[in-house]
Amino acid sequence: MIEIKLEPSLSSCIETVAKREYERVLSILLKRDIEDRQLEEELELLRLFLESADFGQLRSLSEDLLLDGSRVECILRSASSPPGYEAIIKGRS
Repeated sequence: MIEIKLEPSLSSCIETVAKREYERVLSILLKRDIEDRQLEEELELLRLFLESADFGQLRSLSEDLLLDGSRVECILRSASSPPGYEAIIKGRS
């Protein structure tokens, strides 16, 4: 199972953080001469998330926690059922 932790902030929403992580992983893969199955799976998970997530709802959940002073983590996990991932929003003090 692949798991990716994304940490949105008041200046960078969950969608922006996910796009940056996608670009970071893609850049690493393009620079490597050998295949990296782990990174390829992370890239695919991020692609699925970016194409199908309800970012309005995720922004609302994370912004409420951020405005209350919590740190926010969005944990993406691969899943066998559609849409191919689960996203969990957690707030921490």
